[in-house]
Amino acid sequence: MTPERIGRLRAVLDRRQPDLTVITDFVNKQRNVSALVRNCDAVGIMTAHTVVEKDNYKAFRGTAMGSHHWVEVVCHETLDAALDIAREQDMQVIAAHLGTDSIDYREPDYTRPTALLMGAEKRGVSAHGVASADCCITIPMVGMVASFNVSVAAGIILAEVQRQREAAGLYRHRRIDDATYRRLFFEWGHPSVREFCIERDLEYPELDASGEIDSPSLWYEGVRQQLAKRDLS
Repeated sequence: MTPERIGRLRAVLDRRQPDLTVITDFVNKQRNVSALVRNCDAVGIMTAHTVVEKDNYKAFRGTAMGSHHWVEVVCHETLDAALDIAREQDMQVIAAHLGTDSIDYREPDYTRPTALLMGAEKRGVSAHGVASADCCITIPMVGMVASFNVSVAAGIILAEVQRQREAAGLYRHRRIDDATYRRLFFEWGHPSVREFCIERDLEYPELDASGEIDSPSLWYEGVRQQLAKRDLS
């Protein structure tokens, strides 16, 4: 990798926000989910969660999951499965929902660990999602249109999230642990070797100071020997 490439990868990793995520509540259109994932990457989200209907579960995983290189997208069949992960990480769940108790989207404290819950355009966040949220937020509108596209709405809210976190200094220092940092740096910098290792259940090779595989010929020879032993067993 070039020094510029290494610098870019490290700069992005240094600003990743492990305590911030987006959960989509049955947003089944792939283009909307893809746009949401781009929004996630833009504000440093590492992992997003998407809930899809059971009938579309396998198809959605096959068509959408592999296309998001910079943000891990975890697919769930139920909303509770996604919410449980957020709760395990002590995240507040904030639902984008227009209701009588909804507050302006700029009011919550997004410097806290946060899961933003977004619903489909027509149905919105489900009743269960609203009941499970710590609070509901809305984007004030003054026109005839009742709502934004889900990815546009998420972009507006996440821009406020980023503003608050920037002001609080949460982007000024690395916040992910060393093991995760090394794993992502390797996976982002060497995607083809990553796939090779995953397909064959191999550990990732060590990298040198330049971001390249340390002693690649020795590593490949070790891999050949390891695979040969498997074939004999």
